[in-house]
Amino acid sequence: MAKTTGTGQRPTIRMVAELAGVSTATVSYVLSGRRGDGGPGVSDPTADKVKSAAERLGYHPNQAARAIRTGRTNTVILSLTMLSDPWSLSVIEAVQRAAAPLGITPMILGDADWVKVLGIHNADAVFVDAVGAKERDAPRRLAATGTTLVVFDELLEPEGFDVIRSLAGPGCELAMEHLLNGHRRIGCLTAVPSSGIPVGPRYAAYARALEGAGIPVREDYVGGFDGTTAGAYAAATRLLSLADRPTAVYATTDFAAVSAINAAQRLGLAVGKDVDIIGVGNTVEGERMSPSLSSVGPVDFFDRLARLLLQRATGEGSDAGPGVLDFPWQLFVRESAPHRNAAARLY
Repeated sequence: MAKTTGTGQRPTIRMVAELAGVSTATVSYVLSGRRGDGGPGVSDPTADKVKSAAERLGYHPNQAARAIRTGRTNTVILSLTMLSDPWSLSVIEAVQRAAAPLGITPMILGDADWVKVLGIHNADAVFVDAVGAKERDAPRRLAATGTTLVVFDELLEPEGFDVIRSLAGPGCELAMEHLLNGHRRIGCLTAVPSSGIPVGPRYAAYARALEGAGIPVREDYVGGFDGTTAGAYAAATRLLSLADRPTAVYATTDFAAVSAINAAQRLGLAVGKDVDIIGVGNTVEGERMSPSLSSVGPVDFFDRLARLLLQRATGEGSDAGPGVLDFPWQLFVRESAPHRNAAARLY
């Protein structure tokens, strides 16, 4: 609830200006979030005085009125398929960190019909992490109506919207190359469709790498699951409970790799010694956990995504039209799958 002054009035922009000893125009500029603390013509000490006065009075700008005046909502929408995935959490964390100094609020859509939502809700910019087969034309149609979109997709072209492109295939090959340096019994954790048959470039990289090493794909070494954390944990537990269990696990997402680490520890296996585990995505959670997760992923992905989204939301850097932002992948070797001496570990 908003504070009131001693007279029972809600604080106004004029009261903030009087307390800070500046004009109402300066207060409006500083609190607009257009250029961080103050922007050109407003010194940092002045901006600090304005913010301090606003905080003392409990003043908050009227966002609805500002939206009518400026045409901006000071919100960005993040449409994320799976909120529990460390990848999604890393996106949220990076965008929140970049948005806070600008006075912009991220709004999260978890596994929602983003096309329908964007038809009735406005935002200054929208990030969509997955475009389904039935939605392939939606980004172009929405962009044509003025919606500012940043879409994560390996195939779409930037027709009025930005495309984040991060080809996983080469990175997944790096992950398998790393494991094959010390293992021949390598399991795979991968989400599967209702058919139960593994598909997609990340699984294909696993099968192709084994074939190249002269190792047949064992059906019992492929842990297919329903795309949930619980499903990944159950599949990993089954894999690691086999009498001749895999000595390494390649997981097609970081969240599945985290589930495999939890399953291994529950079974009394030392991760990084008894079993090596590697993920795909290079998420913040994977890097921070113990043991830290070896993974493959794009470099500086989350911060660069956040910067682009906020640039589109504020209109800064808008001279450059929509395009493709490409990310090369690399291998991040951490505790869950350290470098191995091939001669000592192959069995």
